[in-house]
Amino acid sequence: MADVFTKNRRLLFSVAYRLTGSVADAEDIVQDAWLRWSATDADAVRTPVPYLVKTVTNLALNELTSARARRETYIGPWLPEPLMTAAPDVAEEVEMAESVSLAMLVVLESLSPLERAVFVLGDVFGYAHAEIAEMIDRDPSAVRQLAHRARAHVQARRPRYETDAATRTDVVERFLAACASGNVADVMAVLAPDVTAWSDGGGKVTAARRPVSGADSVARWLLGVLAKPNTQGMETEIVSINGEAAVLGRFAGVVAGSLHFEIEDDRIASLRMIVNPDKLRGLHRD
Repeated sequence: MADVFTKNRRLLFSVAYRLTGSVADAEDIVQDAWLRWSATDADAVRTPVPYLVKTVTNLALNELTSARARRETYIGPWLPEPLMTAAPDVAEEVEMAESVSLAMLVVLESLSPLERAVFVLGDVFGYAHAEIAEMIDRDPSAVRQLAHRARAHVQARRPRYETDAATRTDVVERFLAACASGNVADVMAVLAPDVTAWSDGGGKVTAARRPVSGADSVARWLLGVLAKPNTQGMETEIVSINGEAAVLGRFAGVVAGSLHFEIEDDRIASLRMIVNPDKLRGLHRD
């Protein structure tokens, strides 16, 4: 029983994280799944992996319902929790990385819990409609309808920009150099004219409580943040977070937050900053 669970623990975490957008919740769900699994009669389970995925999926659906209620009182924009990842280097890994990108997790937030589960299980992990129906206790016909709605919704809202890893890294490097210059025009040159920036401090760290739009406004906001006394001495590094090049900020080696980008035509089309200390545990992973 323990060997089966250990072998599939990474898969179960991957499912839970994509379903909840939270590292902390995903870890709790996997732990709860282990407790249920360890109390199960192994002889009664013919297909252990689908059984475990079903357990995780239903735990995640319960969590999503309560999480939505909590987010109604969340201070400022809510963004998913970032997760340190290895840079993808083969086609299949690149495809999986896209499904866990911060921009995609934001899109998944706009789905209903059931739509999200059907999309993640089907389009990301490749389960058939009949298998998903068994996992979420729905008829296959209902799953097909959910999948159609979810796929259309995601397709309409998913990131429009496909940028190779080298270009992304180059743009992020130019962005950091522009910010270091302290010159508004230099920062604006790296931003798309209609760029939008979101920052998630959760009311625990100072952050803009509404999105900032337009290259001039975003550039001035960024430089204003960097000029504050509490940001002096911050170390920045370009690392792979959620499968893409992002900026990790640290103070004396302690993680302080991350910056995530959507890039279009060598410019930053959107920027997401996560500094809520409760959301940084996934950035301590190797």
